[in-house]
Formats: sequence, structure tokens, C-alpha cells
Amino acid sequence: MRRKFSGYRRYTILFKFIMFAPALGPTLSGLIVDGLTWRWLFFIVIPFAIFSIVFAAIYLKNVSEVTRPKVDVLSILLSTIGFGGIVFGFSSAGESAEGWSSPAVYITLALGFLSLALFVWRQLRVEEPMLDLRAFLSPMFTLTTILLVIMMMSLFSTMIILPLFLQGALALSAYAAGLALLPGGILNGMMSPIAGRLFDRFGPRMLVIPGTAILVFVMWMFTNVSSTTSTITFIVLHSILMIGISLVMMPGQTNGLNQLPRKYYPHGTAILNTLQQVAGAIGVALFISIMSAGQAGYLRGLENPENPVNQAEALTAGVQSAFTGGLVFAIAAFILSLFIKKSVSPDDAFQHSS
Repeated sequence: MRRKFSGYRRYTILFKFIMFAPALGPTLSGLIVDGLTWRWLFFIVIPFAIFSIVFAAIYLKNVSEVTRPKVDVLSILLSTIGFGGIVFGFSSAGESAEGWSSPAVYITLALGFLSLALFVWRQLRVEEPMLDLRAFLSPMFTLTTILLVIMMMSLFSTMIILPLFLQGALALSAYAAGLALLPGGILNGMMSPIAGRLFDRFGPRMLVIPGTAILVFVMWMFTNVSSTTSTITFIVLHSILMIGISLVMMPGQTNGLNQLPRKYYPHGTAILNTLQQVAGAIGVALFISIMSAGQAGYLRGLENPENPVNQAEALTAGVQSAFTGGLVFAIAAFILSLFIKKSVSPDDAFQHSS
């Protein structure tokens, strides 16, 4: 029987189109904000959402066996409070004047982590878990999950921080700032089939290690940006970053899923999809909070903090602080990538041995 995740090429066309979304999103958003108002960012989504619902209702068919597991309401509540509390806590740290010492921050974070711990405990105890966390017993899957979390944090936080800096410090319009991210997003989409072929030929190490090394390099370069840094420099660095991310994301995910026994395929996919989205949200909240703290720290000792020049310099200091934090995560990702190796499913290993 052919393995579900052994071939990478069947996914490349799908992910090629998916990865073009981050390329077009900032540019289209900048155009909409410049020409209309920010509310139109949500109005325009409504017809697409309605179309997706109607299209799926008509054409989407079940191709897998329907098992009808029990809906664990308690697990849903615990996961919602857990992930929601953590994201809200990180977001509040950047918005509150007290920062991380605000009761709204540490109480929410404590509640979120406690709920998440209870969610994990329950998934290991119930007969039909919502997410079977025993998938983490596969070391390559665990390693891949950590790597993908870091990459998603880097991707989404960069997509937010760079436009803010380009508009606030370099005085670009929202459309121009989004346009500056377009080449990197296009490269990321185009690299998906290329990374797939390289993965099939050379395995994960030849892609993931250089990809995380690129992440370290770009994050280090971003820690040195200033209001005099040219727009071209940001375009080049962002493009290089997108190439590095494309070398890690799908090859790493495929390699991690390859090690899972077949019964964990659905759970492994669900875990990765869930944690990637949560990681993106946490990454944005965390790095924005670091940036806000850096801005506040720079302005605290100035006599005229409202001066536009001081505001621009404070934004630069905040962005440098945020990318310094990103550099720490990038170094951790690079160290973890050194331990990655090509995965073989226990089921396939048993079949080959017999």
C-alpha cells in the first residue's frame, strides 16, 4: 500500500497556490486601506466566505471513512480557553501601559496555560481524544512541530512588523509597504514545487538546515535596520527570508508526518494545522509586545516624545528589539534543525523487515 505522505509532489500545486496568499494579502490590503477604509478589509471577505460555503456544500465530498467519534465538549472548552487565553495575554502585553506586569496579562496567561495543561491531560485520558497527543512520541514529528511553530511565528510577525516600520519610519504608503512584500511572497509560492523536488531527491536535512540558517541571517540583518535603510534592502531581505521559510515549512511537515503510524495521520495533521495557526497569532502578539516595549523604553527618557523624529526613532528601536527576539528563536530553530533526519513510518519499517 502506498504511503499517504510518502510523495511530496501531489501537494506542491495546492501549496503553491496557498503560499501565494501571503504574497497578495499585504499588497491588496494596502491598496484597499489607501483607497477605502480598514472596514472594507472585512466587507470584501464576506462574499468570498459565502461562495466558499455554497461551493463546499455542492462539490465537497467525503473521501475517507466516517467514524463518527463523540464530540468532547469539555475538550473544546479547554482548548478554546487555553489557546485563546495565551494569545489574548500576549496581545494585552503590547497594549497595556503596564506591559507584562499588568494583571490582565499574567492572569490571562496563567489561565490559558492552566487550561491548556488540563486539555493535554484530558486528551491522554479519554478513549476518543479530540487530538491524540501520543503523536508526539515520534521524535521527528515533535522536532518538526517545534520548527514549524518558530517558522510561523517568524512569518506572521514579519508580515505585520515590516509594513508598520515601512510606513512609520520610511514614510511609505500602506499600498507601497504591501507592495514591498510582494516579491518575497511570490518567491515563497514559487519555491514550493522546487522545494518538493529537492526534498524527494536529497531528503529533509539538505533543505531544513540551510533554511533555518537563512532565517538566522535575515533576523540578524533586521536587528540592524534604521530609518536610513533603503526600501530595496527590505525587499531583498524579505525575499531571502521567504526562500528560507519555504525550505523548512513543507519539507519539514512532510518529514514529520512520515514518521507517524497510520492511525495518527489525522491527529498529526490536525495538530500541525492547529499549532501553526496559533503560533502565527502568538508570534504577532509576542513580537508586537516586544516592539511596543522597546518603543516605550526609548521614549521614556525624552523631553519631547511626541516629536515625529523621536517617534520614528522609537519605532526603529522597537523593531530592532522585536527582531532581536526573533533572532533568539531563529538560533533555536537552527540548533534543532541539526538533529533532523529522514523519517520512516513504523508501519512501513515493519513491512520492509518482514
